Amino acid sequence: MSAHHDHHEHSGVSLVTEARNALVEAGEQWTEMRADVFSALAQVERPASAYDLAESVSALRGKRVAPNSVYRILDLFVRTNLARRVESANAYVANSHPGCQHDCIFLICDSCGQAVHIDDDKLTGALVAAARANGFADVRPVVELRGTCARCG
Repeated sequence: MSAHHDHHEHSGVSLVTEARNALVEAGEQWTEMRADVFSALAQVERPASAYDLAESVSALRGKRVAPNSVYRILDLFVRTNLARRVESANAYVANSHPGCQHDCIFLICDSCGQAVHIDDDKLTGALVAAARANGFADVRPVVELRGTCARCG
């Protein structure tokens, strides 16, 4: 796998279609509730918590949606590569290229909260190699770097 490569970044309807296709290919169903949660996640500009998404989906559906239900859906989305979890914020972002598997590297702005996801397999590969050299298996790196984004800087 190369250190960098081009992705076809999806947004809007294209992103929802790609997410649905990826979930179905993973053997899961694309239910109305999952579609609503993904659509809410895809519309936010910053990482969103399950509580934020439950509020959005509740407003959309006109009835209360429990955050626990949203957490279960988000866990499924992370497992199937439709979403990424920003560990330090306990929040989620939609994966704009759901068919592409990479380890996570997030650049997080301390001022505005924006999280930018980048791929660098050379960097994460070195982390995986170090973990394996120390006896760890099934390693999935999640790297978070904090600083100030260009817009806030």
